[in-house]
Amino acid sequence: MDTLSFSELSLSPEMQKAIQEMGFTQASPIQTQTIPHLLAGKDIIGQAQTGTGKTAAFGIPMIENIAVGDKVISSVILCPTRELAIQVSEELKKLARFRRDLTVIPIYGGEGMQFQIRELRKGVQIVVGTPGRVMDHLNRGNLSFDKVKMIVLDEADEMLNMGFREDIEILLSHMPTERQTVLFSATMPKAIMDIAKRFQKDPQLVKVTTERLTATSIEQIFFETSNDRKAELIGLAIQAYDIKLGIVFCNTKAMVDDLVKVLQNQGLTADGIHGDLNQMQRNKVLTRFRKGDAKLLVATDVAARGIDVSNVDAVFNYDIPHDPEYYVHRIGRTGRAGKTGRAFSFVTGRNDFRRIKLIESYSKSSIERRAVPTEFEVFELKKKNVLAALAESLTTEQLDAYFNIVDEFTKEGGLTVRQLSAALLKTVFPAIPTKPKPVAELPHTKIERKPTWEKDRKDFKPWSKGKFKGAPSSSFGKDKGKPKRR
Repeated sequence: MDTLSFSELSLSPEMQKAIQEMGFTQASPIQTQTIPHLLAGKDIIGQAQTGTGKTAAFGIPMIENIAVGDKVISSVILCPTRELAIQVSEELKKLARFRRDLTVIPIYGGEGMQFQIRELRKGVQIVVGTPGRVMDHLNRGNLSFDKVKMIVLDEADEMLNMGFREDIEILLSHMPTERQTVLFSATMPKAIMDIAKRFQKDPQLVKVTTERLTATSIEQIFFETSNDRKAELIGLAIQAYDIKLGIVFCNTKAMVDDLVKVLQNQGLTADGIHGDLNQMQRNKVLTRFRKGDAKLLVATDVAARGIDVSNVDAVFNYDIPHDPEYYVHRIGRTGRAGKTGRAFSFVTGRNDFRRIKLIESYSKSSIERRAVPTEFEVFELKKKNVLAALAESLTTEQLDAYFNIVDEFTKEGGLTVRQLSAALLKTVFPAIPTKPKPVAELPHTKIERKPTWEKDRKDFKPWSKGKFKGAPSSSFGKDKGKPKRR
C-alpha cells in the first residue's frame, strides 16, 4: 500500500522535530492508516505483527491530543509484560522530548510501589503499565481514571493468554465512556472481538499483514541433532559465524536454568531470564547483555517479550516452539535496523520436523536444512570470516600507525613478515584441527566361489536335531513329501 511521509500528516512542530531527530521520514503502513483516524478521535482495532511501528502509530496522536498544561492522567497503555511497558514508555518519551510539560511513567510489578507512587503524585499525563500493577494502584487510590481520554491495549491477545481479561475489563469499566479505545493485536480470537464489541464505539479496522512474516534479512537454518549435542552446536555456530550477541530460546524455565550452566561450563558467557526473576535481577541480566558482557541470553518466550536489542547477531531455537507465531516473534529479534541475522533451529525427532513444516507454511518462508558441521568445517568458516574482516579493515581504516609497528618488529625483533603474521594468527586460531582423511572407496569385486558339494552338504544341516520334530533322518530322499506332524 502507499505510505505517507510524516511531513504530510497534520502534526505539531514539536512532534515533527522529535520524529526527525529519531531518523524517521516515511510512516510505516500501520502508522499511515492509524494516525489520521486517531487524530480524528476514532476508535481503532489494529491487527499487525511485532516490529511494524505500532508504538508510534498510537503514541504520536496520543501525545498530540494532550493539551498543554494538562496535569491529570490523560492516556493509559496496558502491556502484557514489564519489558514491553518499559520499551513503550521509552519510545513515548522520545516522541514527547520537546513537550516539557508532558510526563510518561511505566508502572509494573517486581519493583517497589513507593517509587511509583512518588512519580504519580508529581503529576503524570501518560501511564504505561501491566494490568496487575495498574489494578494495584487503582485499588489503593494512587490512580484516577476520571479524565482519561485514550486507553490502548497493546498486544491484547498476549494479555488474554496470560489471564488478564478480568483485570482489563475492570480497568476499562473505571474509565469515562466518552474516550478513545485503541486495541492492537497480532491475532483476532473471539475473546478480542468480544472486548471490542463491549468497550469500543464504531471502531475502524486497520489490518497490516505481509505475505512473508519473517524478514528476508534473516538466514534461517535448522540442524537435525540429538538433545545432548544442542549446546555444543551453539558453541560451534558462535565460532563459525563470529556471533557477538545471541538469544537462545527454550520452552521452559527449568531448561533455561539448566542450559545456562551447561553453556557456562563450555566457557561461554551466558545469562538466563524467565518469570521467576525479580525486577532487579532482570535489569541486571539485560544490562549485561546490552553491554556485551554476556554473549548469550537464554530466555523463555514470555520473558523475552519487550526485549529490544538492535545488534543481536543470531537467534537459537534450542527448543522448537509449539506455536508457529512464537517462532516469528523469536527470530524477529535479529536482522533489525538494516542488518543481517541468522536463526538456528535444533530439530530432534518427528514432532520437531512436523513443527518446522508448520512454521514454514505459517510464515511463508523456507528454513534450510544443513548438516551438523564438523570441527574442521567450523575452522574453515572461521578462516573465511577472519579473511573478510581483514580485507575490510584494509579498505576502511587508516593503518599507517600499524605499518610502523610492523617495521619496528621486523627490524628490532628480527622477525620476517611471514613469522609475524603467523604469530598473530595463532592468537586468532589457538588450535588448528586436523583435516579429516577422505574415506577410501573399496573397489567393487565379485567373489567367485565354486560349490563344494561335500563340504556344503556337511555344513548345511537344516534338519539338525531338536529343530523340527518328525524331520527325516539319514535316509534323506527316501521319504518323499513333507515331514509328518505329530
